[in-house]
Amino acid sequence: AGSMTKSNVIGYVASFPIPEVIRGINSFTLAAQKVNPNIKTKIVWAFTWYDPGKEAEAAKALIDQGADIIAQHTDSTAIVQIAEKAGIFAFGQASDMDKFAPKAVLTSVENNWGPYYVDRVKAVANGTWNQKDTWHGIGDGMVVISDLDSAIPADVRAKVNQLLNVEPNLFQDINTFKRNLITDFILDGNILSNPTNYTENLTDLFIK
Repeated sequence: AGSMTKSNVIGYVASFPIPEVIRGINSFTLAAQKVNPNIKTKIVWAFTWYDPGKEAEAAKALIDQGADIIAQHTDSTAIVQIAEKAGIFAFGQASDMDKFAPKAVLTSVENNWGPYYVDRVKAVANGTWNQKDTWHGIGDGMVVISDLDSAIPADVRAKVNQLLNVEPNLFQDINTFKRNLITDFILDGNILSNPTNYTENLTDLFIK
């Protein structure tokens, strides 16, 4: 995104202000800033996982604010289709969305959960199932990056493919971010004790 934007404004259609989504926004922004420190990420909250109408309106609002790249953490293809109509680029989410907007979609982040479900069902069937946390990603095949579009310059595609062989911790140097998140929102119990604190202080959770 940082290499492809001309306006330096990246739009992000987000579902709900929960840790999973905020983590994704911050990761996306940090990665873009590494190649283009001038980018700004603008967010529109759709407050839904799947609503093509709301997602389309969110995308239009971001385009009106100057975004020429749009990412999403919602599940419909409406956003990439709006991007294609506007002549800008987009990133798909949860599945390969290229066929719905082939001129707009640079790549998609696919959820490849099928093999995990099969393994867990087999574990139940053979009596070896036990409760455990699972934090699998690209290296484990649970997250898949779709084919990179030819609109991406060859040198940028090469860098992306190189990065896909490692799983960097984008937050390793963001000590202030970690401290604020752990102290203010977890240890103090603000999320559970007073949900208003969570929404009123959301800006504290985002990468600047």
